[in-house]
Amino acid sequence: MEILEDILKTVKAGITIKKVQIGIHWTVVVSNGCGLASTLCEPPPHHDNQVRDVGRLHKKSAAELARNVLSDRLLEASIGLATINSLIDVDEEQCEPINAFDILAEKGKNKNIGIIGHFPFTPKLKQEARQLWVFEKRLQQGDLPESEIENILPQCDVVGISGTTLINHTLESILNFCRDDAFKVMLGASTPLLSLLFDYGLDVLSGCKITDNEAVITSISQGATFKQINGIKLLSMRAR
Repeated sequence: MEILEDILKTVKAGITIKKVQIGIHWTVVVSNGCGLASTLCEPPPHHDNQVRDVGRLHKKSAAELARNVLSDRLLEASIGLATINSLIDVDEEQCEPINAFDILAEKGKNKNIGIIGHFPFTPKLKQEARQLWVFEKRLQQGDLPESEIENILPQCDVVGISGTTLINHTLESILNFCRDDAFKVMLGASTPLLSLLFDYGLDVLSGCKITDNEAVITSISQGATFKQINGIKLLSMRAR
């Protein structure tokens, strides 16, 4: 988990946690700022603990809670990534207000595209591509299982990678199957807008910045999907 360890090196000591809110779709953590990550969890028996120290998470330091991103418990890793995102001071001057679909459609026009994770724009993107493959853990119609990534991803000119791959710890293996010359985009609100990710071959980071903490917390606590979250701004950062 070299990438995650490098990300954790950016976390400063002495920062406190103000709030942890876990919704059915999204997790939010407030520290210096406010950060999001997808809520991932396996459906275990009710007596299994998916998160340790429940009720005391807000008493941990941000550095301590961020290290949860290394956990093999998906819900803990979700909290860890949300914490990391809450600590990023997003420089909007390095970003542009464009969403991932527009970038993928432009770069993938009449080319082979691979998408890790099923996004709502998939049918629309398919119309732009020569060939589009979608890889998903929870298969929807037309999706391919993760086992096909190693066979098909090397054929892709453009690759979109969900930020949730940082939560389930699959990012590094996925990048290993991408061609060096493939155009690679990490996308979704879980995506950390951290330039160090470009060192690992990503060309664009397409995520969001929270502009209204309370609006986001209220939306998530009431079960919002991404499109229903109030108080966010879509931003993309390109490698320089």
